[in-house]
Amino acid sequence: MAVSAAMVKELRERTGLGMMECKRALEETNGDIEVAIDNLRKSGQAKAAKKAGRIAAEGAVLAKVSADGKKGVLVEVNSETDFVARDESFRNFAEEVVTAALASGLTDVVALGQEKISTGVGIEEARLALVQKIGENVQVRRAASIEGGSVVGAYVHSGRIGVLVALKGGDAELAKDIAMHVAASNPLVVRGADVSEATLAKEREIYTAQAAESGKPADIVAKMVEGRVAKFLKEVSLVDQPFVKDPDITVGALAKKAGAEIEKFLRFDVGEGIEKAETDFAAEVMAQVRGNQ
Repeated sequence: MAVSAAMVKELRERTGLGMMECKRALEETNGDIEVAIDNLRKSGQAKAAKKAGRIAAEGAVLAKVSADGKKGVLVEVNSETDFVARDESFRNFAEEVVTAALASGLTDVVALGQEKISTGVGIEEARLALVQKIGENVQVRRAASIEGGSVVGAYVHSGRIGVLVALKGGDAELAKDIAMHVAASNPLVVRGADVSEATLAKEREIYTAQAAESGKPADIVAKMVEGRVAKFLKEVSLVDQPFVKDPDITVGALAKKAGAEIEKFLRFDVGEGIEKAETDFAAEVMAQVRGNQ
């Protein structure tokens, strides 16, 4: 039986799969749509594909440091709900992903998806199986690595914020303490000099507009703006922030006291930058009620 465009369209709408996958499935079943759907469901493709377009903004961030303490990785794996993010199967999968990322050195999630996990299957294959099992969209969103001259420290807060800090000098405990501070205070850069010109220009523009409303002379306004910029740089620079465990000392002074220098840091926050869908449940229920009438 010839496979028509209309048949392919129907199968695509019912499974969420691409045109070529649907065409191939129909050719294998001689145009029988129901059998094609059954075959696709058995292989897990239909269920996983249907959920692939749903927003996954919850999940977990995991961190892992190499045995020699000189390299660390951060991985974010997303789910649709916080409930699933706490599921043991989800957590085990995320742990497999961060372990594979550290072992392989890969941070490109597409390439990482081809890496094998402890069960012998690829990460992408395991992801699809997990989607089919738990009934939610699951995505390996991002991975990043960091290497330090002396030591890398890691800290993860409640599975939602993960930080890596690389130090030159110092030890793992100091690196972990500074990572904990980064998780709590969310600095923008290590030092004020690292703030981009574009960011500074934007801040100056805002402060200039605010100061101009004071009605003061231009030279006074200029000094007010520079004072605000200097304050901003201290607030967003890791080395200038008061240490969360001891606000009487800055993070930079803490590191210096231990004979260390902060080289760089990475910070992941679950779902940051993902636009979450706003669901009107009352409207959704009413739409279903009308559809059933």
